[in-house]
Amino acid sequence: MVFDFIDGGSFAEQTLRRNVEDFGSLRLRQRVLCGGSAPELSIELLGQRLPMPLLLAPVGMAGLLARRGEIQAARAARKAGIPFCLSTVSVCSIEEVAHQAGTPPWFQLYMLRDRGWMKAMLDRAAAAGARTLVFTVDLAVPGIRYRDFRSGFAAEPSWERTIRRLVGGATHPGWVWDVLVRGRPLGFGNLSGTHNNQRSFAAFWSWIRSNFDPTATWADIEWLRASWSGPIVLKGILDSGDALQAVTCGADAVIVSNHGGRQLDDVVSSIRALPRIVDAVDGRLPVLLDGGIRSGLDMLKALALGAKACLVGRPWAYALAAGGEGAVAHLIEILRQELTTALTLSGCTDLTSVAGSLDLYNRDT
Repeated sequence: MVFDFIDGGSFAEQTLRRNVEDFGSLRLRQRVLCGGSAPELSIELLGQRLPMPLLLAPVGMAGLLARRGEIQAARAARKAGIPFCLSTVSVCSIEEVAHQAGTPPWFQLYMLRDRGWMKAMLDRAAAAGARTLVFTVDLAVPGIRYRDFRSGFAAEPSWERTIRRLVGGATHPGWVWDVLVRGRPLGFGNLSGTHNNQRSFAAFWSWIRSNFDPTATWADIEWLRASWSGPIVLKGILDSGDALQAVTCGADAVIVSNHGGRQLDDVVSSIRALPRIVDAVDGRLPVLLDGGIRSGLDMLKALALGAKACLVGRPWAYALAAGGEGAVAHLIEILRQELTTALTLSGCTDLTSVAGSLDLYNRDT
């Protein structure tokens, strides 16, 4: 049930697959005898110096993947010097993550009907030290994710689904001991203050479905801007017109994303949408990419097409479930090594020269 929640997408999962497959249609240019030492990977992003152009994307309910999972992932990100973005629907609260990880995360939020609760949550995030807000704009309503309905994860309670969950737990005793017994995920930490703190899946999904706000417009971003003093990054931009609206409304950066293929299916993959977004904003704000990144080669391709940095979600979720903090740290190091090698073999001495690293004459249609 938990695996399908992380691994699955919406409808027939076409966009989920294309997010990864479309990276494979891009070809890199191999260059030789270019000289130079190890490529410089560091970037400046929203007033932060990062040792590499990588962030850990928000993943909902990551605390169900490993004991106090968001804290473990945040610690791995802190040690690597890269940002960790905490989901609104995390098991661990932003206060717990900031304290236990030793550094405040970036914080992700949705547009909800209850603006009073949103304002209180923004105040909590600021008090916990969060400086950057990642605001998800592509979730007016939850996408239809059939895997979650089949597993019972996102469906109304029934005897059949309850038995299925119990069997799933009984056949994974290590997970039960590590996550449920030792981790004690007694609710969704950031949702404290809602009517019942959403301590069950049924209550959580009921709250989610009733509180996302499909009536939100760009005018609501003005309210958000007045309620948050730090940088605002809009996540979920796929259309060049929306990218221009983001510039107009005062966003500090945008993330090209289709929610990992979990919202509207049969939309363009993130990597195919990236060039038009970069062209539309024309350097007026940083463009980041989320979706489909599985290697340092993918990162290089995204950077070559104009992304300032890349976000990974499923990769760190898989790593967390497999081996906790250490596995997430290992994943980050693998991506760093792969990006360094790919830059060197494509003749790039730093990130300012990546624009010429794609072979545009040898590209799959």
